[in-house]
Amino acid sequence: MIAGRRPGHTAAAPGPALPTALRHNAAPRAAGAGLCYSFSARRLHAHAMHASLPAFSASSTRLNLQRLVLLRAVLNAGELVTLIVASLALTIDLPVSAMSGVVLAHVLLNLYTAWRLRRPSPVRERELYVHLVMDIAIFGVLLYLSGGATNPFSFLLLLPLTVSAAALPQRYSYAAAVLVIGVYSLLMLFYRPLPQPSAHGFHMHVVGMWLGFVLSAALIAYFVTRMGIALREHEQRLARAREQALRDERLLALGALAAGAAHELGTPLATMAVVTDELARDCADDARLGRRLAIVRGQIDRCKQVLSSLTEQAGAARAESGRRQRLRACLDALLEEWHQRRPAVRYRVEWENGPAPGPWVVVDRTLGQALHNLLDNAADASPDSVEIVAGWDEEALSIRICDRGPGFPPEALARAGQAFFTTKEGGQGLGLYLAFATVGRYGGRLDIHNRDNGGACVHLDLPFDRIRVDAHE
Repeated sequence: MIAGRRPGHTAAAPGPALPTALRHNAAPRAAGAGLCYSFSARRLHAHAMHASLPAFSASSTRLNLQRLVLLRAVLNAGELVTLIVASLALTIDLPVSAMSGVVLAHVLLNLYTAWRLRRPSPVRERELYVHLVMDIAIFGVLLYLSGGATNPFSFLLLLPLTVSAAALPQRYSYAAAVLVIGVYSLLMLFYRPLPQPSAHGFHMHVVGMWLGFVLSAALIAYFVTRMGIALREHEQRLARAREQALRDERLLALGALAAGAAHELGTPLATMAVVTDELARDCADDARLGRRLAIVRGQIDRCKQVLSSLTEQAGAARAESGRRQRLRACLDALLEEWHQRRPAVRYRVEWENGPAPGPWVVVDRTLGQALHNLLDNAADASPDSVEIVAGWDEEALSIRICDRGPGFPPEALARAGQAFFTTKEGGQGLGLYLAFATVGRYGGRLDIHNRDNGGACVHLDLPFDRIRVDAHE
């Protein structure tokens, strides 16, 4: 899997060979590029790691507060139903007015929290902890007015503690545990006693304990499950951030090596071009040798164009590399450009949208290079048969590139796209890696699979949101 070759831009003919002192400066400049890469890569890795964590932490805390609002809504409904059933159906002597006021305060607190979540300001961990403390206080007042620790619904005090343990750091969880233990201990000493239960009343007390236990278990299971999902999503985002940071480091390394190579190879290529021109003039009478020298000079010019393209990509991109085009015309131009380099390859293109021109797009040369890399891999596998299927809808561009080669072994499919991994003799393992990195940078994806009747297919999906432009731009 080698990096596909790309036609560069016409470069000015080089002048005489550089002085010796200037040529000797190539190595220090290349080394400087390596030092610059090392510093930039570390900064990039640190930025990717540290920048992603606070943003996710803030959004995670907001999500937990949203779940707390839902949990409170369920508890508020349960509090009202329990108060109505206990006072009216079971005729238990309860301070209905006081308890109704506490339940109303809990409902108003939940409504305020829902309103607060509509504001764009971030939700901090301390704010979530304060909400849990208020829930503990409200549960404590309700239990004080209805039997204290003897109330069968005293299990509900564990709910805020569970939320704290699942969603907040240790210091907040320990503080919540101390508070819950303190409230429950006080409720064993200070409370408004319930009427002494009869045999039937004791049975109802046991049923109430069962109901309180089931309710607490169900709510705890729900919230902890949601917290577990959030934690796994957090770990997946961290893994993706680390993978992206490592990929960016490797790309920076390749960029530094490319800059050094472009600088160091300029002088030898200029010398070769001068010598080739001199040989062509000296052997002007030998037509056969002249044709061979023309081929050599063409390859030298090709190398110079590639180096020129590398230099432009490292600095300022050419204006025409990002010009506005119709999607169909852009793809036709990229395919024609590739076929000029690989004229011996036989390929067939199928357009799923027929002759439709497609939307207006601006395609960077790196995307063209990624497509060329994929086409080169298919052509290397089966130069007599490369099949291309291209189509698009309102959301994305889809391209399938298939060949009739031997396909990929299972272990190669698992490692496809990794840097410096190749299954081709003499390959460098950069073509697919750069294609994956470029497509991923534009929010797209690459899928590679073997065909049932032999060969392999690469499926490229590229969303339009980063390349589509308005027709009048």
